[in-house]
Amino acid sequence: MNVQSRGNLITNMFQSIKKEKIVFGGGCFWCAEAIFARLRGILSVHPGYAGGETKDPTYDQVSSGRTGHAEVIEIGYDPSKIHFEDLLTVFFATHDPTTLNRQGNDAGTQYRSLILCKTAEQKEEAEKFIAGLKAEDGLNVVTEVGMLSKFYPAEDYHHSYYERNKNSPYCRVVIDPKLKKLRDKCQGLMKQEV
Repeated sequence: MNVQSRGNLITNMFQSIKKEKIVFGGGCFWCAEAIFARLRGILSVHPGYAGGETKDPTYDQVSSGRTGHAEVIEIGYDPSKIHFEDLLTVFFATHDPTTLNRQGNDAGTQYRSLILCKTAEQKEEAEKFIAGLKAEDGLNVVTEVGMLSKFYPAEDYHHSYYERNKNSPYCRVVIDPKLKKLRDKCQGLMKQEV
């Protein structure tokens, strides 16, 4: 096979992958990125900011709680390998959707539970999922659901934070228990570990 044929084959493979995106906010984006990066069918996970008014916000600005933005992750996924409902299941299983503007010790609107959708179908499915949690489990879910207007990528040092800092106290105390919970409750959705 010549170089051009290989290049065409690779291009065709990537074009055949259907990629959809969703934005979740459930507290610290370092935690969320580490969780969703371990799921099969996930093509990309990017930490960032969304849901506020400030254009091109910085971490310090968002952390102040005055921008209206939340720490979020933008997930690119292949719906033929993982269903949107599975993403919702993991999202709600790995953070507390019943606390307003708080996740553990992190408090403020920048840590609120938030789903920002790219399509009306995602929004409808997310609202239906939440209604089910409220009706079946009696949960007082405060998760905001809306349409994404703009996603701002976080600074480079936030990307792959857990992978680069696994031995830090924060990762060991906060992220490791969430990953254990993910393995215990959602093993069938995880990538095969090597």
